Amino acid sequence: VQLQASGGGLVQAGGSLRLSCAASIRTFSTYAMGWFRRAPGKEREFVAAISWNGETTYYADSLKGRVAISRDNAKNTMDLQMNSLKPEDTAVYYCAASRLTGAPTKHQLYYYWGQGTQVTVSS
Repeated sequence: VQLQASGGGLVQAGGSLRLSCAASIRTFSTYAMGWFRRAPGKEREFVAAISWNGETTYYADSLKGRVAISRDNAKNTMDLQMNSLKPEDTAVYYCAASRLTGAPTKHQLYYYWGQGTQVTVSS
């Protein structure tokens, strides 16, 4: 199983980025998917999660209203649209897959992880 995150980069505050996660999972449509991030010197933090069928989504309070998670089970991909970015959003963003139902928000519930993509927001 491989998860490949992409789409990170350098953006000015107020800008937007769209992160993507490509999964080489034969049964991708049965996995809940999530995004987490880790800023320098900080713990890993939940960003967003989506259930296997896309009907359930959860967002971190600090990002609610600024991000949107989506998935395409036909393409084995998941996206995270991030708008109105702030310098405090600077972090390495990781995509992850969970075999649990729903949309888990705890990183301990995810089994597979991508390598991460760097997002840097300048002020």
